[in-house]
Amino acid sequence: MKTLRAYDVIVAPVITEKSTNVSEHNQVIFKVADTATKVTIKEAVEALFNVKVKAVNTLNRKGKKKVFRGFRGRQGDYKKAIVTLEEGYSIDVATGL
Repeated sequence: MKTLRAYDVIVAPVITEKSTNVSEHNQVIFKVADTATKVTIKEAVEALFNVKVKAVNTLNRKGKKKVFRGFRGRQGDYKKAIVTLEEGYSIDVATGL
């Protein structure tokens, strides 16, 4: 897989309290492209971070309705991927790429 294609698949890491908790179980959460499949996500993570991927779980997060300073708005929809790594491999998303 070309590097440019891998960067198109993986949009950003998700850094939340839950994502740091699942990192103890050898899992990393990424925001991915809407058209990305589990196979392309696996190939992109393996190409970018030089790790072995055990499993990929995906979900589509629907945008929430919010009110900010009296204006109603809606957050955008996006796709998340929970990537489980093989034993002995790890990704530190805090340092960046």
